[in-house]
This record gives sequence, structure tokens and C-alpha cells, in this order.
Amino acid sequence: MDKIKVSIAGGSGYAGGDLIRLLLFHPYVEIKQVTSESYLGKFLYKAHPNLRKATQMKFSSINELEECDLLFLCLPHGSSMKRMDEFKAKAIKIIDLSADFRINDKEEYEKWYNHPHVRPELLKQFIYGIPELHREEMKKADYISSAGCNATAAILALYPLFKNGLIEEERTVIEVKAGSSEGGNKPSEASHHPERSNVVRSYMPTGHRHTAEVLQELGFGKKIHVHFSVTSIDIVRGILATSHVFLKENIDEKEIWKVYRKEYADEPFIRIVKENDGIYRYPEPKLLWGTNYCDIGFKKDEFSNRLVVISAIDNLMKGAAGQALQAFNLMYGFKETTGLEFTGLHPI
Repeated sequence: MDKIKVSIAGGSGYAGGDLIRLLLFHPYVEIKQVTSESYLGKFLYKAHPNLRKATQMKFSSINELEECDLLFLCLPHGSSMKRMDEFKAKAIKIIDLSADFRINDKEEYEKWYNHPHVRPELLKQFIYGIPELHREEMKKADYISSAGCNATAAILALYPLFKNGLIEEERTVIEVKAGSSEGGNKPSEASHHPERSNVVRSYMPTGHRHTAEVLQELGFGKKIHVHFSVTSIDIVRGILATSHVFLKENIDEKEIWKVYRKEYADEPFIRIVKENDGIYRYPEPKLLWGTNYCDIGFKKDEFSNRLVVISAIDNLMKGAAGQALQAFNLMYGFKETTGLEFTGLHPI
């Protein structure tokens, strides 16, 4: 079969680098162009040194994009919506890794992002990009908006509980601990090594934008309340989301197991991690570096109806490039795990 010709707009960032790495070894893909204005004319490995000898491609300008089968957009938030007509003219299908089309309601977008959406009429054309929730829609989609990394970890952890109506909709508390790569590759005062090293820094105790995605995807037609906080910690890759929810009925862990198995038993990238002993009896982000897995565990408070749900992902993989490639595979009818088989490393 002819290979799918794909291009990447904005490929010099961390998510773009992981996406290039994955696509270079995908058996059904040919990378046509990768754009970057800051690295224009330079080899891809100047931005992504791990790609040395893997490719001799050079970055081109976004203004020189040619027609392709599918276009991945790895641009800063707010950029995709301004040029979407131009991008649609270049590609039949688009996967946007930015936040521009994740929220399907204009008012909700503007509430959480604090600026107008310049193309609100396009919002409902994009399928929200978590395959475990929207697989069938993705198979028929031309446009997909990849989910936020923190939102992905939280939504996948809690989706079975909200879907089955097991928890109180008013009382969900989510605390996310995130690695430094989540902030991108542009240096800032906060990412300067003496300031970033050794931190456990409360980054967004309230008002995090990914809250909008959690509310949208877990509401199931109801108005729910989610209390969402993010803390920066001293790792590069990885997210650990610890969610505190309260069961409507005092069911035991065996019943909770059944709910998660019902929803996720056939999911190739969801692993339920809950063991009675060992240091890895709950999800641990470092085991997921470079993988597309989301590990989920839980523990019921024996003295109350509180359930603590713990989830971990690699923010650049299941939280960005890996999830985008998973969506790509669904769009073209390839085996969903194609190009995403890496299991991670241990020890690391």
C-alpha cells in the first residue's frame, strides 16, 4: 500500500520531537515536511539530537507547506485557529495538538482561556482526542483535537466512575504533579535550573485550563464540580494525578475493580496497577517514559467512602505525541498500537 504522507507544523518543540521519532518508524507513514521558523533550514536533529542518523530531513517554513494527506499541528496555543483555513487547504485530515479546538463550547473556551475564540464555528468539527472515549467517532473523523496532558491523566482515571454514576458529582478533587517538559522548550525564569531544580512548586492551585476538558468529558449531561490543582516537581517527563472522590454507596474494592475491568479490559494502553506489596504497587510515572500507557490504580479509605484514584502517564506521549499517533491509527484503520509498542524501561 502507498504510505500516508504526513507533515508536522511546528516540529521543533518537545511534543513535535516525540511525534517525529514515532512517525519515522511507523510502517505506513512518510514524513513529507516538518516546519520550524526558529530552526528553518537546519537538520531536524539540531532540535532533537536523539534523531541523529535516523533522518537527514531539514526544517522548512510553515509558509511553504505543501499538500499532504494528514497534517499534525504542534503550534503554540492560539495559532491553529488563526490559520485553520490555510491548513485545511493543505490536508484532508488534521490532528491539532494545541488547545484551540478541545473545548466544544465557545463560552467555556473563553472562560478558561481568557481570550476570544476566533473560529468558534469550527469547534464542533473536531473530535476530542482521547481514543478510549471517542474511538468510533475518530474512525470517521477528518479533524481531531488532541487532549491536554493533565486532562488525559485525570479523565482516564475517573471516566469509569463518572460514567457509571458511582461518585458524588460535587466533590471531586484532583491534584496533578507534573514534570518540567510540560512547560515546553522555551526557557523562562521558572525553568532556569537554580529555580526549577529540587522544586515541589504549586503551579496552578486553582483555575487550571485543563479543568474545562475534565468538566466537558466527565459530565455526561450533568453539571459536575471538579477541584483541580497542579504542582511542578523535579522530573522532566511524567504526570501523576491523585484524585479524591467520594462514593455514593459504600461499595468495596472488588466492585470497583469490576467497574474498571468493564470499561478498560480491552483497552491496549490502559493498565490497572494495584498490588498488595512492592514499591510499584501503584502507578509510577518513571516506568512510563517513552510509552503510550496510562497506568491507573486506586485505594478505598477503610474509614470512609473516600476513594483515592492514582494515574500516571508520560506527558509527551499519552499526553501528546503518542495519543495523537493513536488517533492517527484509528483515522486510517491501522492497528491501534502500530508504532506505539514500546513498553518502557526498568530500571530507569
